[in-house]
Amino acid sequence: MSGLQDAALQAAETIQTAHINPAPSVQHDLAPSTAAERRQPVEIDADMDGDVEPDVRDDEIPVSILRPTPRRPQMPPLPDLRFEQSYLASIKDAKGWQGVAIITIRDQILMPLVQGLAWTLVVSGWRYVNRDVKLSGQTIGAKIRRWWWGVNNWHIPDGTGTLRDEKVAESVEEYVTTQFSSGGLADD
Repeated sequence: MSGLQDAALQAAETIQTAHINPAPSVQHDLAPSTAAERRQPVEIDADMDGDVEPDVRDDEIPVSILRPTPRRPQMPPLPDLRFEQSYLASIKDAKGWQGVAIITIRDQILMPLVQGLAWTLVVSGWRYVNRDVKLSGQTIGAKIRRWWWGVNNWHIPDGTGTLRDEKVAESVEEYVTTQFSSGGLADD
């Protein structure tokens, strides 16, 4: 059975190794333009008289009656987000293996780390700023939430957190001391 697994592994390695371009070129290996980018749709001009140019055959349409189809403004082209092309483009000006290593560490380790840290700080800050807005805000959502709590006869919190309540703090302290004073074993 292990011989079959080794053969499958070797076949996969061979296919993968054969696919890797050992000397990629930034000018050649980036996404090339396609023929569709150069075509231009046209319409036949119906306002033209039936005058046919003398050098045009019966199975051809004269160029003089072709008009380009008006096009809507196009969106900018989609960026090429494939890893290999973007990586080659970023290391094309690197000087030596040290430059490639610095660019790789910057792009693959540091930038995702900084972006994740920034996103976490933004979300945490947003939650901290909006912690008391849940029921005291003036938005439609807060008004609907207060209405729903009123319809169901639920107690609407007054905005002071339970961590500031001394009774709750004393009961938590008592619970913790009784649970953990005997080495983690509680008396039942």
